[in-house]
Amino acid sequence: MHGNGSATDVLTDDDVASILASGLDGVELDGKRVLVIVPDSTRHAPIPLMFRLLHELLQGRVAELAYLVALGTHPPMDEAAIDALVGVPAARRAEHYPGVRIANHAWDDPSALVQLGAVPADDVSEVTGGLLDSDVPVVLNRMLLDADHVLICGPVFPHEVAGFSGGAKYLFPGIAGPEIIDATHWLGAIVTSSATIGIKDTPVRRLIHRAAELVPRPITCIAMAVTGHELHGVYVGDHIETWSAAADLAGELGITTVARRFHRVLSIPSPIYDDLWTAAKAMYKTEPAIADGGEVVIYAPHLHEISYTHGAIIDAVGYHVRDYFTLQPGRFDDVPGMIKAHSTHVKGLGSYDPATQVETPRIAVTLATGIPESRCRTVNLGYLDHRTIDPDEWEGREDEGVLVVHNAGEMLYRAGPA
Repeated sequence: MHGNGSATDVLTDDDVASILASGLDGVELDGKRVLVIVPDSTRHAPIPLMFRLLHELLQGRVAELAYLVALGTHPPMDEAAIDALVGVPAARRAEHYPGVRIANHAWDDPSALVQLGAVPADDVSEVTGGLLDSDVPVVLNRMLLDADHVLICGPVFPHEVAGFSGGAKYLFPGIAGPEIIDATHWLGAIVTSSATIGIKDTPVRRLIHRAAELVPRPITCIAMAVTGHELHGVYVGDHIETWSAAADLAGELGITTVARRFHRVLSIPSPIYDDLWTAAKAMYKTEPAIADGGEVVIYAPHLHEISYTHGAIIDAVGYHVRDYFTLQPGRFDDVPGMIKAHSTHVKGLGSYDPATQVETPRIAVTLATGIPESRCRTVNLGYLDHRTIDPDEWEGREDEGVLVVHNAGEMLYRAGPA
């Protein structure tokens, strides 16, 4: 593995170029068709820099260089969004980066997918500690088979489903089909976000790494640790080793420990999120720092949609604590695992009594967004009119148990020992 990283220092473009050159020099890429998997715009990362440097390093060396945007189930990026993602307009790419193709992943298009096998039930049970015990089909975008070598290029952050994002997570769910997306997300929900986020060794991460063993192409990973637009670490090599190194640094950069739990948090999502499906990180990454009976208010007037992909089914199911699903066996069998997982992650920890049908969340989740009050109530979330909120009036009240988090979803907040 080649790389360098520091929680205090920021890498220069020259530093990054040197790391990439050293890391890729010994990789057998000459004359190969190379597929680069990159994140979409919901992740801060210097993808324009990586796009330019990879071209400089690989032009004339590889037979083909293609890019696949690891959308998971996010909506496809249009041409303007892709231009911004890689930092080069399409017309200029055609001139200066001839032959380079950039494609969106299509998780729900069977013609775009191929099954590579399955993780057998016994292995699933072993790596998940018995939480899941059925075969998990490994289905990925078929562009992977059109390549000779796969480069995963993306950042690592604390994550609610896997513990830390990045590495092979850009395969599952990044370019995966619905089967393994459902399995990994529901597994993460069973464990709960609070018991997962910011932890390296999780059942989901173990299942992802086991599934990656079925990929029939060599994989090299460029794993990054970033804060906002600052690049603190880059590691090139084996996808597990590089992810691990980046996760260690991301843990230093992306976790804030507070001295006390807060009763009320005004969580203002980063503007890179355009629906609640993505902006809900403002809940996931503040929940551990909120006191029992407290409230998180997601303040995002620019949000007008729950999910551009899954909104209708979320409207039908609503947001509930985990036990609402697990203690009503059979009732939600037809609901995809990813939907149930998102539901429980947004609602947070809590309990459900099937005898009384009473659901008791640990904290309240309130939306102060452009989503109408009627819809918030329908999906079992609280509502505040965002026009009645002045964030400045919430500032400086930590001693009262009130916290304001800007660009929420990027930093994980945890309460320290009492």
